[in-house]
Order: sequence, then C-alpha cells, then structure tokens
Amino acid sequence: MKFNGLMKCAAVAASIVSVVTVFADNGQKLNISEYLSLADDGVIYPSEKQKEMLRPFMPEKTYQPAPPISDRAFWNQIATKESAQKIHEKAVADIDKEPEVPISDAIYRRANKEGNRGIYKPRYYRTMEVLERAVIAECIENEGRFIPQINEHLTAIMEMKSWLHPNHDDGQNSVLEGKRVAIDLGARKFGSVLMLADVLLQDRLTDEMQNKIRSQVEWRITDSYLRSCRGEDRKGNTWIRSTSNWNSVCTGGTLFSSLTASEDPEVRLSIMGCALNSMKYYLSGFGADGYCSEGIGYWNYGFGNYLYLAQTIFDYTNGGIDLFRFNDPEKMERVGNFPVNFEIQNDIYPCFADGGSRFSADSDNYAYILSAKNYGARKPTYSRPADITMQLQEWADPVSYVDPDVADVVLPNHTYFDDFGIVISRGQQDVPFSIAIKGGHNNENHNHMDVGSYVMVLGDDHIMCGDLGAPPYQAGAFSDKHPMRSSWGHPVPRVDGTLQSKGEEFRGEVLETEFTESRDRVVVDIKPAYEVPTLESLIRTMVNDKTGKGTITITDEFSASKPIEFGTAIMTHGDYKIVNSKTVMFMRDGRKIKVEISAEGGSFEIKDEEVKAKAIRYADEAFRIGIDFKKKLKRGSITMVFTPQS
Repeated sequence: MKFNGLMKCAAVAASIVSVVTVFADNGQKLNISEYLSLADDGVIYPSEKQKEMLRPFMPEKTYQPAPPISDRAFWNQIATKESAQKIHEKAVADIDKEPEVPISDAIYRRANKEGNRGIYKPRYYRTMEVLERAVIAECIENEGRFIPQINEHLTAIMEMKSWLHPNHDDGQNSVLEGKRVAIDLGARKFGSVLMLADVLLQDRLTDEMQNKIRSQVEWRITDSYLRSCRGEDRKGNTWIRSTSNWNSVCTGGTLFSSLTASEDPEVRLSIMGCALNSMKYYLSGFGADGYCSEGIGYWNYGFGNYLYLAQTIFDYTNGGIDLFRFNDPEKMERVGNFPVNFEIQNDIYPCFADGGSRFSADSDNYAYILSAKNYGARKPTYSRPADITMQLQEWADPVSYVDPDVADVVLPNHTYFDDFGIVISRGQQDVPFSIAIKGGHNNENHNHMDVGSYVMVLGDDHIMCGDLGAPPYQAGAFSDKHPMRSSWGHPVPRVDGTLQSKGEEFRGEVLETEFTESRDRVVVDIKPAYEVPTLESLIRTMVNDKTGKGTITITDEFSASKPIEFGTAIMTHGDYKIVNSKTVMFMRDGRKIKVEISAEGGSFEIKDEEVKAKAIRYADEAFRIGIDFKKKLKRGSITMVFTPQS
C-alpha cells in the first residue's frame, strides 16, 4: 500500500493508513502507446476504449495530496523540518495581510488593453502565496489562529469575476463579463490553492465553505476543461493541444483540482484520460534530441510542471500510470538532461526566442530535482521545490531532495541538437570563448524570426554579442514586428530589404558539421527563411577555432538571379566602438572582442542603430550594428572574425 503523494514518510506510516487509496497493486502499468493509439482522431476527450484501459488503474477515492490537519503524527513530524519552519515563519509575519483580490474591473480592463502585468499579477500571486502558507501554518499549529485569514482569502478569491490574467481574456473581456469561463496560468493556480485548503483543513472549514470551494472548482476548472476537451468550447482552453508550457502547467493544475474535488469517479476518469491525451501534444514540442525551443527558463517551468503532473498521477495510481517514461523513455531521458546539454559555459544558456540566458538550478529547481531522480540528470546543489503543492512531494520523498555532494560537470567540446539544428560550440581556453548557433524554424514556441541567430560568450559571465533575447512582456511584445522579435533585431542577414518570414516552412537546414578537439565548423542553409524570389542561395558558415585565445568566424554568402541589396548585423547589449570602416570592438566588464570585417563582391559600410523598444529586458539599451553592401550585387559574402583581446 502507498499513500498518494507521500509514499516514503515511514515515520508517520501508522497515521497514513486511514487515508490510503485502496486498490490492488498488481505491478501492471498502463501501456501508454496502446492507450494513445485508441484515441478518437484529433479529440482530447478519451474514447470509450481508452476509458476501459484506464479504469483498472483508477482509485475509488479522490486524490489526497497529504494527510489532513487531523493527522497530528504527520504534521508534528513535518513541523520539525526546516522547510516547514520557513513557511510557518513567513505565514506568521503575514498573518495580518488582507487579500489583494478582487482587483477592480477598471484595473482588469486596463491590464487587458495594455498588456500591463505589473498592475495585477503581483496581487494575484501574493494573495495565493499568503493563503498557501497560512494553510500549512495552520496544519502545523492546529490552534485555529490562521483560520480567519484563510476564510477571508478563500472568500475573496471566489468573489473574483474572472480567475484569468486579464491579458489572457479576449478583447471584449468576455470572461470578466460572465459570458464564458476559461482556464489559464492564473486560474489553474487559484483552483489548486482552494482545493489545497479544502483537503488539508477539512472540518476546520465550515460545510458551507467547503461546498462553495468545490462548486467554484467544478464550474471554473473541471467543467470548463471537459467542455473544451469534448470540443464544445473551441474558443477557450486552446492550450489543450499546445506544445508550449501552457499545456503542462494548466493541465497539472486542472488535474490536481479535479482529482481532489470531484466525488464522481467517472469525472476523475475522464479528467485523467484528457490529461494523457493532451500530454502527447505537449511532449511533441520537444525535439527527438530533447531540445526545448522555449529555452532554459521555460524548460524549468513547463517541464517542471509536467514532472509534477507525472508525480501526482504516479502517486494517485500507485505507479500504474507512468508519465515519467510516457511512450518514449529514451526521448524523456534526453528531455530531462536538456539543461546540461544546452549550457554554453558557466551557467550561461543561449537566449534564443524568449529563453533567458541565466537560470540557477539552485533556486526554483523542481524540474532539476525530478530529472535527477528519474533521468539521472545533474542534481542542483540545493533542493527547493517551486511551490507548496510541490513542497508536499518533497516532504513525501526526502531522500530525492537531499542536498547532494555535487561534482563539477565537465561540459563536452560541443553539443549538437540535430533535430532542431542547434549547435553549442564550447571553447576550451583558460578564458573560454564559445558560441551557440541555431538553424531551427520560425514557428517555434515563443517564436522569434531568428533562423541563423547566435550567442557569443567570453569568460565567466559575459554574453558579448548576439541574440538579444526576449522583450519584456507588455502590450505589443508578441507582435511579429516587434524590433526584438523580428529578424531586424537579430544577428542575421537582411535580404533585398526583406526580413525573415514567420512559419514552420521558413527554416534553416544544417548542411555540414565538423567537430574536432581544436575546431568546430557548422554550415547552415538559411535561404528558406526568406521570401525573396530572386534569392538563389544564402549560406551561413560558423567556424570556432579553439587554439590560442580562440577565434570565431561567421561568413554569410549569397547569390541571386539579379542584383539585390544585402547586409547582415551584429547585436549587442554591451558597449562597443566602431574603430574604423572594417573593425568594431565590443567591451563588457573588462572583456573585449575585436571584430574584423571583410567582404567579397563589393564594398560595405557599417552603420549602428539603437534598438528602439518600449523596454529592454536584460539591459538598459541594445544596439544593431548593420554591415551592408553599398551597391546591389548578384553574389557576394561578408565575413566577421571575432577575436578576444587581452
């Protein structure tokens, strides 16, 4: 017998018996490949054959993520843990805080119109965090002093007209207006927090409060989800077929809320079936090579929530349904090991698309912990789950979360994600000089028009030039014409006045690779990224010579059926100086790179421009250093040689 979500708390085993899910553990596991093959074509809602496959694995009772407050043996033991004490201390400090929701209709509408997250998002999440901590603190103390604050926060959340982030409502604010219901990243969290209070506090809440909570979750989460999965609501919850982090995050929260709230076994069965069918789409967004086009931060967030979903289902079904392996264990292992393969050097990652260049595995690191446990990935030096519901799993399995003795990882000379056409070429110098370069396509998750983009890193923590990363999320930030999202704002060519087009067909193809100890060479055909009828060929070649201090060379070579305008660019957040007509110097925190530029076919000029955007995420400013032929040409090439300076 195993208790859902808390299988390894041997010290409190006796108290767990009363809430154990009772069904036979015969060692069988759901054949997920067969299950997926029985789906109705294009339908998320499980077919009758799929339901019959699931039925033997489904418990009779609802999901109980941890023993309730009445189990004093369990909660007295949890109270001794440092992590629980920190939650309790923060809850005590915040015990007089009032809920910051509902926000006014005026603020909601303004946030919807402007895309302004700052005027609502902190209020949403502070309210939820105060409630979560108060629930855990009350379970630890069992004295009733947090109950008034808990009731106040529960009531405030249920009085919200919309649980959505305002910028996720439509232009008519139809969720706010009560014309429809939908689930987003915020709504799934509100539902989870309400049900956490319900299942842990139980009779410490009044029957009326518990009934209200379950009614709200059924209306705003479970029913909305099932309608979308059945195809009855095609406008809302379109993330059920998404390959982005939205799918795993929203599905995980929906599953938690519904499995804990619904007393109807058929509803829980349907929710489980929908989740499995939906995850087929989410996982298809990763390359067969394990590549995550959303970048390192969204890997941690999206895949972390997938692993939370997998752990919840594994615990609830007593190991009968294993999403850690899903239908492709080898691919899942590669996805779990994505961070170490994607790292350029010194915890710096390519900031392609909306991915950040920095993410510390020693902060919000649930994905790293579960990947270490299930896929043999590198453990973080410090283990801390992302939120309270994940913290419950840490308390269940303390062995997997013990701070390990972490050996230094020696990164390989290169990594080649051949499915997506991404190469990380790592310098081996005392001051390593490295580059990440991409082929990819222009319909990736959090897409930028960035086929051929690169990130160049010198030393410990210096991105010297290359991709600028994501713009801040505000009104207009997701427009294809945003200067940091279009190819104008990337270190790639502009062809006859034309930028790269959007769509999966607009891509780069890696034609050649050569990897040795001292030299890496990558040749990428980036012509397909441009809709220029007269363009016959466009090849970008990167050579990383790792001898001495290192030299990285990038050459763009083109040909056309008639003379065209052609130029390329270097992007930077740092300081730079145009030294002369053929040389540019980049400086950052004492590091310097000299770029010597040459061309074949004609003469060129260098022109720098500021990237004019409402805000820049990773610096105060950004610049585009354009390198353009002075006259139209039928063929030509531009070569940029990057060399570190003493």
